[in-house]
Amino acid sequence: MSRHVTVGLDGSLQSDAAAEWAAREAVLREVPLRLVHADEWPVWTADPEAEAGVQRPGVQRLWADKLLAEAAERLRQRHPSLEISTRRLSGRPSTALATEAADADLLVLGSRGLSCVMGFVLGSVGMETITAAEGPVVFVRAPAFPGADQDTPAGSSRDVVVGVDIHQPCDPLLGFAFDEAARRGGRLRALHGWSLPPVVHDALALEAAERDMAPDIARSLGDALAPWQRKYPSVAVVELTPVGAPSQLLAQSAADADLVVVGRRSRRSRLGAHIGPVTHAVIHHCAAPVAIVAHH
Repeated sequence: MSRHVTVGLDGSLQSDAAAEWAAREAVLREVPLRLVHADEWPVWTADPEAEAGVQRPGVQRLWADKLLAEAAERLRQRHPSLEISTRRLSGRPSTALATEAADADLLVLGSRGLSCVMGFVLGSVGMETITAAEGPVVFVRAPAFPGADQDTPAGSSRDVVVGVDIHQPCDPLLGFAFDEAARRGGRLRALHGWSLPPVVHDALALEAAERDMAPDIARSLGDALAPWQRKYPSVAVVELTPVGAPSQLLAQSAADADLVVVGRRSRRSRLGAHIGPVTHAVIHHCAAPVAIVAHH
């Protein structure tokens, strides 16, 4: 397998942020970076001539080549030791990106923020790419203020946060999360959120139920993490099993994290692949970069 990090560009501020994050990740992994653009990808640009020409294939190709070349030059200036290549893809963006990323360590895409509201507006390309790609897909949002330096965001840590479902096997998810934490030299915060029985309404009964159930849930999370802790003894692990909605708890825990890791089931139904409600919510409401890892 040709190891590299792939990032998709569409001319938006969000894809610029994704490219910078991908470049730093490639440097961290000591692998090349590949910049790609799919010809059928909607163009996000303030250039009226480019917008007017998106319907003409020749103009679109010239614009895409310029986009890739300028991005590569910008990243080479910031990361002179990084090997960078560019590629213009043809076909449906989600399919082309998934195919291109098949032999990559990561596929990185940008996500558009909704004004000052904390959240992502993924769009069809991002959502389709998640379900088409077998490897990890990372979504990166642009800085809150254009031009802000992303190298060391204020208040950030090198921690990785991973959402764990103790009721399902998720070795690919945990393997990826531990690997990322080891690479960054930060802690791994493993979180499993859970709910009390809906039939219990009395405050004392709720307190008793939580007291009775909490040790077993904490033990199950510890059992799931134990093999990976033995494999990665240098990674400090924080085990969290609070009561509450997993998506909200993950977003809160990830406020100062370097990366959030969540899973999606790789099985398909008659209606197609689904990423699950928790992963969907985390993608839309988490400020940190979010990695989605497929597992059975």
